[in-house]
Amino acid sequence: MANRDYYFDNAKFILIFLVVFGHAIQSSIQEDPILMTTYQTIYFFHMPAFILIAGYFAKANYIKGLFVKLLKKLIVPYLIFQLIYTIYYYFLRNENNLEIDPLNPQWALWFLVSLFFWSLLLILFVDVLKLKWKAAMLISIILGVVIGFVNDYTSTLSLSRTFVFFPFFLAGHYLSRDFFSQLKSRKMMILSVVSLVIVFISIYLLPDWSSRWLFGSHSYEDLGTPVEASPMLRLLIYGVSFWLVIAFFSLAPVAKTFFTRWGLNTLYVYLFHGFIIQFYRESGLGLMVNPYISLLIIMAASLLLTIFLSSRLVAAAAQPIVELRASKAKKMLNHKESQ
Repeated sequence: MANRDYYFDNAKFILIFLVVFGHAIQSSIQEDPILMTTYQTIYFFHMPAFILIAGYFAKANYIKGLFVKLLKKLIVPYLIFQLIYTIYYYFLRNENNLEIDPLNPQWALWFLVSLFFWSLLLILFVDVLKLKWKAAMLISIILGVVIGFVNDYTSTLSLSRTFVFFPFFLAGHYLSRDFFSQLKSRKMMILSVVSLVIVFISIYLLPDWSSRWLFGSHSYEDLGTPVEASPMLRLLIYGVSFWLVIAFFSLAPVAKTFFTRWGLNTLYVYLFHGFIIQFYRESGLGLMVNPYISLLIIMAASLLLTIFLSSRLVAAAAQPIVELRASKAKKMLNHKESQ
């Protein structure tokens, strides 16, 4: 890890914890306004920030064999987990039919499909069309707004989410490391905390509105908002999300921490936490005590689950399915033999 940038590993671990935590409280958010506000605040920035990091490390030039590499890295694992999750849900929910649909991602698997298309779109925008960053960002935001008018096939191959979240991926590619370094000033960090508090309070005081606006997977018609006002609302959400993403990165620790190493295996957490979360949801446990104590319990359980799924042991055992190789297991064996 000597050559790694601890800053992004730290950020990834915090974000994947928020993903797990957000999914864990989702089934209980209707029971208390604080839970709902916490959930919506997290959803404004956690996936956008995750996607921005993916864009930061993405390559924008086409090289021979890249398409096959992306298929192997993203689509093959997607198809494997699509099958596994489909079978898992069939038994978990006692469904009548086992329907395997590779075109409609199961739950969180949309990210793998979208990441595949974001990588291709990045090459199109930067390498093929050679767009300047301002033009590229403007077009990506316009596409993210326009896709809301599409009423059919929004979930097919993660079509809607791909275009709605592409501006964050594209922004990550254009940002330099210096940009993130400049966010670490004391004034910026204070402003970030204040911004998060203001957004939290504003969401709490606002009239009820659908959290589905933050998913990026629904058309304007599905969201139930007047179509003529919907584009402005999406632009507003873009503005808040981008600002909270900046706020998050200003607060993420730069130096190596006790959780830095867990930021290496966030993909494993993302792919496997659904088995536990969906089991919890189907169990009907919900809130075990009052909402606030339950919030702390769920937060602690989410953290422990995130740490466990980030462990080297889980990564070594799961790498053959996720990455179609076993280098982590071999490394662990070699390390044991050398002791």
